[in-house]
Amino acid sequence: MSLDPKDRQLLALLQADGRMTNAALAEAIHLSPTATLARVQRLFREGYVRAVTAQLDPRRIGLGTLLFVEVRLDRTTPNVIEAFDAAVQTHDEIVECHLVAGGFDYLLKVRAHDMDDFHRFASTRLWTLPGVRETRTYAVMQEVKASTRLPIRVR
Repeated sequence: MSLDPKDRQLLALLQADGRMTNAALAEAIHLSPTATLARVQRLFREGYVRAVTAQLDPRRIGLGTLLFVEVRLDRTTPNVIEAFDAAVQTHDEIVECHLVAGGFDYLLKVRAHDMDDFHRFASTRLWTLPGVRETRTYAVMQEVKASTRLPIRVR
């Protein structure tokens, strides 16, 4: 299905504030509340909106240390990749995991309380994941931009 300008407006509004009421959404896009609700429900049903969540402040909840970890596997066979992918799902410290092309196989985004906490995680869990041959870790000194918003162009 293609998105019309009203759908795109809705996606941009929901991305900015997932708690907007249907009445506020309807007013913002100049449609009736009934028509707006039907559009929002369709956007969810068709998978354009995966979920509505709260963005937490990592520092406030004790996870202010952000690290990126390059992972190189010993083999990139389907069974090793499947095992690694499944194992990553079980570790909440790994907030993102991407299979990439280039000089390594995966790029992980990891949250920890501090470097001691990360070292415990790396030595007891990360380095024992299936197929891990080598890792390189980059500690983030400052988050310059951190966003989950996708660029929605309203035409």
